[in-house]
Amino acid sequence: MSLALITGSTGLVGSEAVNFFCDKGFDVIGIDNNLRKYFFGSNASTTIIKNSIIKKNKKYLHHNLDIRNSTGIEKIFKKYKKKISIIIHCAAQPSHDYGKNFPKLDFDVNAFGTLNLLELTKKYCSDAVFIFMSTNKVYGDNPNKLKFIEKKDRWELSKKNPFYNGISENFSIDDCTHSFFGVSKTYADLIVQEYGNNVGLKTVCFRAGCITGPNHQGVPLHGFLSYLVKNCYEKKEYDVIGYKGKQVRDNIHSNDLVRCFWEFYKRPTKGEIYNVGGGRFSNCSVLEAIYLVEKIAKIEIKKNYFKKNRVGDHIWYVSNMKKFKKDYPAWKQKYSIKTIIRELIKEFSS
Repeated sequence: MSLALITGSTGLVGSEAVNFFCDKGFDVIGIDNNLRKYFFGSNASTTIIKNSIIKKNKKYLHHNLDIRNSTGIEKIFKKYKKKISIIIHCAAQPSHDYGKNFPKLDFDVNAFGTLNLLELTKKYCSDAVFIFMSTNKVYGDNPNKLKFIEKKDRWELSKKNPFYNGISENFSIDDCTHSFFGVSKTYADLIVQEYGNNVGLKTVCFRAGCITGPNHQGVPLHGFLSYLVKNCYEKKEYDVIGYKGKQVRDNIHSNDLVRCFWEFYKRPTKGEIYNVGGGRFSNCSVLEAIYLVEKIAKIEIKKNYFKKNRVGDHIWYVSNMKKFKKDYPAWKQKYSIKTIIRELIKEFSS
């Protein structure tokens, strides 16, 4: 029996991973206590997604547990032990703004929650693959030190700039402002690496840019594209925060991302890091996203512009996936920005 343990199993990436690995024939244990509802309110609840994946997947077993509950989580590890062949750790407090307002809770979930899982993996299933859903926020606001060109609808780099094709894994994480969320995730990222390099676990950190997909419960503090499309159909105003709306984000679809997990699982290493995101294949500024949604949906979006940016927020971020593509050449990206937005529009308009 192949068994996958997935934390944050009713969130965007977690639910995608549940469906994917169930389809591959795995028995899947899901751990998720719907903290998104606690963080962001009832509109962010993942109950509908939980019910959907339970109904769809007979091989899925859900546990309503908090990853900070080391005693409760240990009971699961102790029950299945070496039957667990992969841990996919997606559970997190995912918001800059929430992390700033509640830094202790943010650190407890993102940092100590991750440490709990690593210790239990070492104790009960040390041969399992441990996949950590990290973030580009480990680089803090260092990308903002690049020399940008202001264009009509976006900030951009010169094609001669060594980072034109994206931020690579050797980009500095030091001497910068991270945000409280960025700090807690950086701790988790580094400790995951250490359990690979020092303890010998098969660990990987996927440092992602923006992630999206049909199961994204977009809210004001988290879920850029999903929240934009949601506002479009609910005819609500959308807040454009800082940088004239020209800040650039790459976006990777949750399915493209989970297929990265699969490739690593088939041929794992220890203490690895990969930047993953839409890259040059799938990126847009906030303004470009608004224009594209308006064009496809044929609905004008009401906008509020705020001059002040969020602390530690990126002016421009595009992931360079050269390293991952070199190590796992079978992986191919499927979803462009237009494809992603069309899928979200179909979801919210139905």
